[in-house]
Amino acid sequence: MSQSSLLTLKDGRKLEYFENGVASDKAILFLHGTPSDGTLWANWLSEIKDVKAISTSRAGYGLSERHKGRTVADDLADQVAALNHLGINSFVSIGWSGGGPHSLNMTRDERCKAAFTLAGVGEWGNSDLNFLEGMGPENHDEFGAALKGEAVITAWMQANAITMRDVTGPDLIAAFGGLIGDADKKALTPEVAEDEATMFRRALSISFDGWIDDDLAFVQSFGFELSKIDKPVVIWQGDDDFMVPHAHSVWLAKHIPGADLRFVPGHGHISLGEEFRPNIIKDALTFLSA
Repeated sequence: MSQSSLLTLKDGRKLEYFENGVASDKAILFLHGTPSDGTLWANWLSEIKDVKAISTSRAGYGLSERHKGRTVADDLADQVAALNHLGINSFVSIGWSGGGPHSLNMTRDERCKAAFTLAGVGEWGNSDLNFLEGMGPENHDEFGAALKGEAVITAWMQANAITMRDVTGPDLIAAFGGLIGDADKKALTPEVAEDEATMFRRALSISFDGWIDDDLAFVQSFGFELSKIDKPVVIWQGDDDFMVPHAHSVWLAKHIPGADLRFVPGHGHISLGEEFRPNIIKDALTFLSA
């Protein structure tokens, strides 16, 4: 995985990105969760040798500058700028958790061959999805604050998010609290926990702005219509997940034409990517070679 690079966008903001150094006009674009940054995908990028692999830090995370008031749909322009800068002619997007809808958003670019979501969040405000049902209590508190507006969620972050900003590997399971179950606790080996804790500290080291803006984006519509997606969509989900319960992926599969739901019982939010990374990469490469 390369060192961080910064791209200056049309509005003057800086966008941080990482890539694997492979010379190719085909790419897998990785979109991180909430909160997180582009370093989440370090192990994924290092395993991809045949095409370019790219991860970005969404606006407000890591070294990427804030885009206040952004929706999920708004992120398309930032990602397209990165793809253009790197000379990409075809790509597959992969988004984890809060990156799930941002991955689906990429299907609006004509170069997208497929989109993957890994325990991706569904869309707020739909009568057939109880957004918070099955989530851990921490998420109920967090999204409850987001629903009251920017000032309230900002105050919530200042009171609660410092724990994650300063977390260390040995303390990560306790920091997650009720958001993880047995599968994820098992997946958080000392090495994995240390990698994730390092990522959280980096992602939030400058501010909580990216996390705040993600939460505000997730308590409104995505800004694009799932029913109009005309690219292949692959949805991975387990049922021991208290960050994004499996009902979200069932809902996404229901509303995205032709979506392929790959439900793996017994897996959680973190264990899913840890165990199935080779499968997911192989599938993504298949779409790029078609």
